[in-house]
Order: sequence, then structure tokens, then C-alpha cells
Amino acid sequence: MKFAPGYSLTKERMMSVKAPPNLGNAAFSKALRAFEAVVGSQWVLSSDEDRATYIDPYALGDGLNHEASAAVAPASAEEVRALVRLANEHRVPLWPTARGKNLGYGWAAPAMPGSVVLDLGRMNRILDVDVKYGHCLLEPGVGFYDLYNYLRQNNIPLWMSTPGNAWGSVMGNALERGLGYTPYGDHAAKICGMEVVTPTGDLLRTGMGAMAGSKTWQAYQHGFGPSWDQAFVQSNFGVVTKMGLWLMPEPEMTLRAKVELPQADDIEWAIRELHQLRVNNVVDHNFVFGNYLHDAAVLSQRSEWYDGKGALPDAIAEKMMKHYDIGWWRFNLGVYGHEGIVRAKEQLIRKALEPHLGKAIEFEVWQRGDPLDKAAARAPSATSLQIVNWWGGRGGHMGFSPVMPPDGTLARKTFRAMKARFEEHGLDYYTSFTMGHRHINNVNILLYDRDDADMVARANRLFHVLIADAKAAGFGEYRTHLDFMDPVAKSFDFNGGALARFNETVKNAIDPNGIIAPGKNGIWPTAYKAHGQGEEA
Repeated sequence: MKFAPGYSLTKERMMSVKAPPNLGNAAFSKALRAFEAVVGSQWVLSSDEDRATYIDPYALGDGLNHEASAAVAPASAEEVRALVRLANEHRVPLWPTARGKNLGYGWAAPAMPGSVVLDLGRMNRILDVDVKYGHCLLEPGVGFYDLYNYLRQNNIPLWMSTPGNAWGSVMGNALERGLGYTPYGDHAAKICGMEVVTPTGDLLRTGMGAMAGSKTWQAYQHGFGPSWDQAFVQSNFGVVTKMGLWLMPEPEMTLRAKVELPQADDIEWAIRELHQLRVNNVVDHNFVFGNYLHDAAVLSQRSEWYDGKGALPDAIAEKMMKHYDIGWWRFNLGVYGHEGIVRAKEQLIRKALEPHLGKAIEFEVWQRGDPLDKAAARAPSATSLQIVNWWGGRGGHMGFSPVMPPDGTLARKTFRAMKARFEEHGLDYYTSFTMGHRHINNVNILLYDRDDADMVARANRLFHVLIADAKAAGFGEYRTHLDFMDPVAKSFDFNGGALARFNETVKNAIDPNGIIAPGKNGIWPTAYKAHGQGEEA
């Protein structure tokens, strides 16, 4: 990862200092000098140019509502500990980020403007890969390409799972409950053992790693007493400096197929049938029902099809589908394992789906020893980021992602309602339904041109409407953009917001100065409570 060049704290540079909340410029400059003593002046980044590199490139607006005051880039857990202690001493809020590629959810920008980004990208070692037991130990800066190449170059017969956009951190994606598309695609569920710097600068290891010299840190997900790994997922309770993850043993054989559904309402029967296959582990991976715009927005720009106002007419969508020979929906299926098991599952899939499709499913076969590009495992790619060019200008995207039951009738009604909402706000309907074991993540992508102020305003209004609609239907988001963390958190309102009270009680107990990521997912420490933003949905 490349960082903006560091600068010493010259008089000219101090004039541009942008202090965090509750801190004056002189006090903040003193804190930055203390940080320099830990990491070196080149890794304390506080110029205007430095701060600009951490602004969300897809922000609804200029992104300055989440502007960092500076960034600091440690190279080790010990440096993180020292920085956290200094942050407490000088009352400087820190915003940890792994590689800063949380695209569509806020990039590397902090929830609370003025926070200092704790950039962990220099901590990029693959510390261990255990071939026999199928797990690895990573630092935050290890990206999906890094781990993929390491496994391939060393002929290690273990597979990793990658998300749709694999530009970011393996650890960071797991900590945000990101998803991939193999049987190990629920990344947060494959976490096994963390090393964490606490908000006071202590260092702990979770699970079996709490025993010095443990031989089972990455083998057993719990330990003795409370299990804390998941408490550090999507929270601001500590800074994760190492993470264990389980990897998938290379199977003997895979099958993969792309299935096109020609009609919009086909999603009803497809989810009904596939839920049964999924819950019974015939299909044992997450998979995505993406609508036609998944292809069209990568392969073309909107102006090639339509230059009118408002959302794309259905007639234009039909032209796109015909041109690219795609259906209204597409999903990819994979089957993994020993040949006998794979073939048995293949027959069950055919029996469930082919009568509805009216034709045979075409599976591509991969067997151990074949080139990996034929296997039912996705190599890292960033091709999907082409969607931000859909409108032209400075493109942006943002995901609205409620969690639903895997019910076909509900999915059909939901997509129709969502499509109408997008059309009301003049935005093109880009959606997907990612099927998990017993749920669906309905990921709706808002695409917009950041140079079009009216479009940005409409996208912002749409997002708030979608939060309210989902809340009324009993569905909440599983992750969200910085701009909407507070209203989404407030939508989880059982017993007057008991969960929020509990989160903040824990936060204030372990982080009395509110140093780590104030505002992350709506968790505000007392020290910065007044900076909470957003209305209830």
C-alpha cells in the first residue's frame, strides 16, 4: 500500500493543523509530535494533501463531514500500543483502518470528523499458514491478492474466499462481516483467534490464545469463559492486530454453473427451491441473485443506452438483456467435495431447478490438478468497481443491505417495492439477493454521479426512505455507510434501545476516554456523545 509522503511538523504545516473535537491546535500539534517519536515523522500524516487521501471518494457530497484531522501508520502491535497510550494521554480519538478500501461504506474516513486515522496498512505480514490444519494468521494490511498469491506461489492446497471486490484487507473484510462465495464465504464466522490492543493500550489474545504458548489458538474458536472474538467485529472495542482465519482444504472436484432467470418474477420460485437446497447443505455456499445491471454497469455506461431523465425504463432493460444475452437475474452455483458427493448433489440441484428452467443446467467440471480458473472458486478481482462509471462524472456507489428471511414470495414483493422506490427518486435499480444458510442479504447499490448535486441529494433521500421502509417491514441492515450509522443503529430499538445502552456501557467501561473509533456503528462514548448525528428512521 502506498501512503502519502510524510512531512515534518514545520511552521507552515502547523498552520494547516485541523484539530480533533475537544482539542486545540497547540495541544494537537503536541500530540502529533509524540506520535512521531513512536513511528517516525514520515508516518505521521497531517498535511492537507494527507487528509484528502482519507476522504471517502464515493461520498454523498464533498465528504468533509467525515474528514480526518491526520493519520498515523504504525508498523507493529507494539507501536499500536504506544500510540493508543499516547492517544489517551493527549485525548486524541483514533479511527483504525486496515487497508482503507471499505468501498461503498466510507473508505478509510472516520465516523467522527477530526479523528486521527490509525492506518494499519504497513502491518502486512502473513505470519503463518498451517497446511495440515487449514488455517492462517494474518496482520491487518494483508490483502486478498496477497494471500491468494502466497497460497498459489507456495503450492499450498488451501483455498481462500474472496468478496466481489477483492481490493481490500482480508482481516478488514471479516471484521465488517463481508461475504465471499465458497463454503467458507461467511468470513466473520471463520475467524478463529485475535490479538487485540485494548482502548487503554493493553494487549490481549482471544480464545485459546489467552494461554501463553497455546497450540490451539487457530483450531478452536472459543476458549475458557466468555468468547470475545465476535465482540470486536463491527465494534469500537479495540484494535485488532492479528487474526486467525480458517481456510478451505482444496476439494477433489468442483462443479460451477451460471444460471439465468429470464423473468423478474422468477426470483420467487428460484429462492423457494434454492432455500431448500441451501438449508440442507446441498448447496453449501453463499450465492448472489444479481439483476441485469450487474453486467450492464460493468460492461457499459448508461449514456450508451439512455440519456433521458429518471430511472431506466423497462424497455431499455430489455434491450440490455437481449444485447448481453442475460436474464433479469443471474446466480452462480458451485458444488465442492469428493466426486461421489459432488455428483449426488448435482442430481439434486438438477431435480429442483431444471423443471422450472425448462432446460438442462450446464456445469463446468474442475478436478484437482486442472487450472484453477476452471474451479468453483473466485480469484481476487476488482472488475466490479467498473460500476461507478455507470453515470459518468465522478462516480460513486453506496450499499443499502437489509437482512431478510429466505422466502421467495417476500423476495419478489421486496424487489418490486425497492424498484419503485428507486424509480421515485430517479435512480437506476441495481440489486442483489445474497442467500446465506437461513437468511438473505438484500444488497441494493445506489449508483450516482458525485458531480450532480441534485442526484446526490436524491440518493441521500432514498437511503433514508429505505431505512424507514426496512424498519417498518422488520428488517435491519447488516452493515452501512458512515453517513447512516446513527439512524441504522437507532432502528434496532427493542426495549427502548437496550442493545445500544449495553454497547455504550461496555464502551465507556473499557474506553473511558472514548479513544477508539467514536461513533462506529452508532456506538458513541460519553466523551463524544454530543457528536452523534442522524435522525431515527
